[in-house]
Amino acid sequence: MNVIELLADLQAQHEKTAACADELRDQIQRLTAALTETEARLANLVTTRKVIAELVPASGQAAPPETNTAYQAIVNTFNQHPDREFRARELHERLGMPTDETSVNITRSRLGRLTRQGFLTQPGRGRYQKRT
Repeated sequence: MNVIELLADLQAQHEKTAACADELRDQIQRLTAALTETEARLANLVTTRKVIAELVPASGQAAPPETNTAYQAIVNTFNQHPDREFRARELHERLGMPTDETSVNITRSRLGRLTRQGFLTQPGRGRYQKRT
């Protein structure tokens, strides 16, 4: 095998490997988007389940309302610091909640919902503040 053939073979291998890397990057983007949507859906289902559980008490007895839900803890934090901006991870650290990516993403979804409902504003990307 001469040098020209060797270089041509290396170029072909490079192009094939680069194409494979591009495919993998595309797959990662699709999977990341799907994961984000699924986590948001999961957060919605958890919220729905809690709301329904509060409305339909077990065994016909009135269920006491849950006093410290994640939403309430978040709103309380913003009420205590109305002029401060928070990121989701900061809230988790302040509230002693788990800081794994899944939990923080669920809180991001909750913060987005509170923003859409008008309780919070979003002065910058990933930052939330109490609406004044």
